[in-house]
Amino acid sequence: MNPQPQPEVRAALQAAERWRIPTPALHQLEHWSLALADDIAWLVLDRAAESVNTLSEAVLRELDQMLDHIESITCKALVVCSAKSSGFAAGADIRDFRGMASAAAASQLLQEAHRVIDRLARLRIPTIALVHGHCLGGGLELALACRYIIATPNASFGFPEVLLGLHPGLGGTFRLPARIDPLTAVTLMLTGKSVRAARARRLGLVNAVVEYRHVAAAIEAAAADRLPRRGRGWQAPFLEWAPVRKLVARRMREQAARQAPPQHYPAPAALINLWEQHAGRPRAMQAAEIRSFAHLLSGSTSRNLVRAYFLREKLRALGKGQSEVKHVHVIGAGTMGAEIAAWCAIRGKRVTLSDLSPQALAKAVAVARELAQRRLHSSIEQRDAMDRLIPDTEGAGVAGADLIIEAIAEKAEVKRKVFSDLAPRLKPHAILATNTSSIALEALRDAVPDPSRLVGIHFFNPVSRMELVEVVAHNQVDSTTLARARAFCGDISRLPAPVNSSPGFVVNRALTPYLAEAFLLLDEGVQKETIDRAARDFGMPMGPIELADRVGLDICLQVARTLHEAFPQEVPAVPDWLERKVTRGELGRKSGKGLYDYNDKGKPQRADAPPPPAELADRLVLPMLNTCVRLLREGVAADRDVIDAAMIFGTGFAPFRGGPLHYASERGVQNVVQTLERLAEAHGERFNPDPGWAHLQEPIAAT
Repeated sequence: MNPQPQPEVRAALQAAERWRIPTPALHQLEHWSLALADDIAWLVLDRAAESVNTLSEAVLRELDQMLDHIESITCKALVVCSAKSSGFAAGADIRDFRGMASAAAASQLLQEAHRVIDRLARLRIPTIALVHGHCLGGGLELALACRYIIATPNASFGFPEVLLGLHPGLGGTFRLPARIDPLTAVTLMLTGKSVRAARARRLGLVNAVVEYRHVAAAIEAAAADRLPRRGRGWQAPFLEWAPVRKLVARRMREQAARQAPPQHYPAPAALINLWEQHAGRPRAMQAAEIRSFAHLLSGSTSRNLVRAYFLREKLRALGKGQSEVKHVHVIGAGTMGAEIAAWCAIRGKRVTLSDLSPQALAKAVAVARELAQRRLHSSIEQRDAMDRLIPDTEGAGVAGADLIIEAIAEKAEVKRKVFSDLAPRLKPHAILATNTSSIALEALRDAVPDPSRLVGIHFFNPVSRMELVEVVAHNQVDSTTLARARAFCGDISRLPAPVNSSPGFVVNRALTPYLAEAFLLLDEGVQKETIDRAARDFGMPMGPIELADRVGLDICLQVARTLHEAFPQEVPAVPDWLERKVTRGELGRKSGKGLYDYNDKGKPQRADAPPPPAELADRLVLPMLNTCVRLLREGVAADRDVIDAAMIFGTGFAPFRGGPLHYASERGVQNVVQTLERLAEAHGERFNPDPGWAHLQEPIAAT
C-alpha cells in the first residue's frame, strides 16, 4: 500500500522543498495513512485490493480512528486526498447495499456514517479536499465536509445516486446547497450528471482548479484561509422563504415526473420533498435525509436498480483482457457502419471505413465529426479522433486490419459475397465480424475459409448511446476469437453480452414479439398513442410504436420477416401496410415520417391518448417474457442474468423492474403463466406459455 498521494500529486509536492511528504507515515491502517509535513497533515485514502476508492463501512470506521490521531497532533491544516490514479473516490461501496435487511438497519448504519463525516466537518483547522479524477456520490460528500476543495483540471464531480433509485445519503442534500446556488445543487442531484472541474469552480463547488505543479501553493493558501469562497448566488435568500420554495418545488416535481414517473422512480420526488421541507435547517435535513435514504434503499426500485448495476458490472467484467485490436476496418457507411466507425475512432482505435459511395462516406465523416464534438471535451481530442478515421473507397484497409466489421444490408446472400471477397485479403489472426441483427451465423460461415475467426459483434442503434453489444458465438468459432471480441467491446467502453447463434439472437428475438403485438393492436384499431402509453405506464422509456420508428421500419421489416420464417408460431406475419410504408420510404424518424410524423427536431407528433385498458400492457410485455424464457431453455444465452442485462441495456426494458425474467419471478411465475393462458385463449397460440416456465427460479440478485 502506498501511503502517499497518487504519483502526479506526490511529484508536484516533492518539487517544492517545504511540501515533501515524509515516509514512513505517522499512522497507517488498511485503507488510510496519515503523514505530517511542515505542520500540514496528509490523510490519504488508498482502499486495499481495489482499483478505485469507495466508502465502505470499513473505510469509514478507519476514518473515525484516523480522526482520533488528527485531533491528538498539532498541525495547521489537514489535506484529504487519494493515492489512486483513478480519482478521489467513486462513492459508497454498492456491495454494502445488498446486505441491508431493512430500513431500520440502513438507518443505523447511516447514522454512524454521518457521525464520522460530521467529525471531519467540525475540525477547527482548515480542511482541504485535494481532488483529481472522479469525485462522486459519497466521495463528493466526503469532500464537501472539508472547508476547501482544490481540484486538478481532470477532476469531475457529481451525485449519481438517482441512477440507483436513491438520493445523496451522507450529507449531500444539505452540504451542497449550502455551498452553491440551491437550485443548481438540487438539479445536479436530480439528474445525476457530473460536472468537470472548470464548471465546478464557476459554480462555487470548487475553490481552486490548479495544475499539479501549483498544488503546493494552493494548499499553502488554503492552510492560511486565503482561498476565495464564492457566494451561493442572489436566489439563495429568496429560497429560504418557504412559500417561494413551495412554488419552485411544485415546478420541479412536474419536470421530474416527465422524466421519471414517481410511481416507478420515487427518489426524485423524495429529494424535492427534503429540500422543500427542510432547506436551510441542516440538522433537520440531516435527520430527514437518513430516514428518506433508508426508506428508498429498502424499496423495490432501488433493489432492482442496484441489481441492474451489478448486471452491468458482470458484463463489463467479460470485456476485460487483451483484444490486440488496434486497427478496425468497417464495411458499409450507412447509419450503423458510420456510427460504429465513429465510436471506435473516438475510443482510440485507428479506423478505415469503406463504402462504394463517396457521398455515403462524406456523410459518415460528418456524423463522426458531430459525435466527436458532443462526446470529447477538447478540440485536440476531437482533432485526434477525426485523424484516426480514414475514408476508404477502395477497401485497402482490410489488409492491415485486426478486426473487420461488416455492417451492410441485412441479406444473407449479400453478406456471404462480401465475406468470400474479403477472406483472401485478411491478415493472419484478424477477426471477421458481422453486425447482423437477425441472421444466424450458420447461414454465413461457409462463405469463410476459416470460420473459427468469424464472430457476431452486434451493435445497437444509436451506437454512441446504447452500451450493449451482443457477441455471437457459433459451434465452429475459436474461444480465443470470442475472448478477443469481448475484450474489444471493453476497449471501446461497451458491454459484451455473450450469446449463441440463433435467428435474432437475444435482443431482437425477444423484442420482435413485443413490436409485432403492437402492430396487431394497430390493425385492431387501437390508437398508437394508447399503445405507447400502455408501455410507458409499465415503465418502458418509450412505447413500441415510437421504438419501431426509432429503429427504422425497414429494419423492423427485415428482422420480422427473418424471425417469422424461423419461428412462425412465435412471431406473427408482417402486416401488408408495413411493407407499403417501407416501399414509400416512410421509414420512421430518420425519414421524418413513419408510424408517427416527426417535426424538424425529430420529435413525434402525438395526439392525446386515452387511458389504456388494463390488459394492454400484458399483451405487449408478456410475449417478450415468454420469448426470454424460451431463449433460456434453448441455450441462446447461458443464464438469466445475461438475458436480463441484454434486455435492460439493449432495449431499455424498465430497469427498475430488474429485467424481464426477474420481473416475471417477482410478479410470480404462476400468475404470468395463467395470464398467458388467458391471452392465448382470447388472441391465439402465440401466447401459449413456453415449457421453460416450469424451471424458472425465484428472484435472485445478479452475481
